[in-house]
Amino acid sequence: MNLFGNTEVEFISSKDNALLKQIRLLQALGSKGQKQRLANSQAVLEGVHLLQTWAGDPSLSIVLTSAAGLANPEILESLERHLALCPQTRLVELDTALWDSISELENAPHFLGLVQLPDSVIQPIAKQFLLNGDVVILEGIQDAGNVGAILRTVAATGVKTVVALRGCAHLWSSKVLRAGMGAHHQLTLYEDWTITNLMQYLDAPLLITAAEAKTDLYALQAQLKNPVAWVFGSEGHGVSVELRSQGQLVRIPLAAGVESLNVATAAAVCLFETVRVRSN
Repeated sequence: MNLFGNTEVEFISSKDNALLKQIRLLQALGSKGQKQRLANSQAVLEGVHLLQTWAGDPSLSIVLTSAAGLANPEILESLERHLALCPQTRLVELDTALWDSISELENAPHFLGLVQLPDSVIQPIAKQFLLNGDVVILEGIQDAGNVGAILRTVAATGVKTVVALRGCAHLWSSKVLRAGMGAHHQLTLYEDWTITNLMQYLDAPLLITAAEAKTDLYALQAQLKNPVAWVFGSEGHGVSVELRSQGQLVRIPLAAGVESLNVATAAAVCLFETVRVRSN
């Protein structure tokens, strides 16, 4: 069966198909899923918006839909655009009755793909490597929604590099990918680093958000004119003592009686203040 030019459409009707088993393993929670993603150098994208973001990128190597998906004009347009540029993509039509066996979304259009992980995730760091320009560092943030929201803000403010230290939610997990809404495609992402790794490869000075800091965010005009490394810590404990000792603590001023901000909100405030300072 020939559709979409020279790209063959493969039909899968068995729940025991090897590809479906692979997808379920990649979607597994916690360290089990992360181990599979690193071993296969792949992550799962699900949803029209995510696949639209990667359309035309050869790293999107496998795409699955169903008869219902092929009847969706938005999915058809995305498939045509992607396959015109990447005709070698493996295109699969899945029996509609099997879609729920791989989908993590309810009542969503049938559109899912496997994307190759970038070199920043799977390749060892070179000895002479250096993180240049602005960097965002995440320490101990375990909520996938918060991590994804921060990645969206990072992309929106023009920062290109994010380092997730060991203990953060896995950046290429399905939940973080969905919360990131395509931000992953615009960023260079490193994860599972130690603080030792960070200090070895970091060039910019650390600015560390802390409620008790004496320095006010809005008094940092001079520092924010140059590249900085913003650090955002876990929802419950903030940034670790070990990392605090490496940089300057910064406080976001809050109204009386308000103790703290959600970490994704704090990141947005700090990053957009950096943009504001540099625009003047």
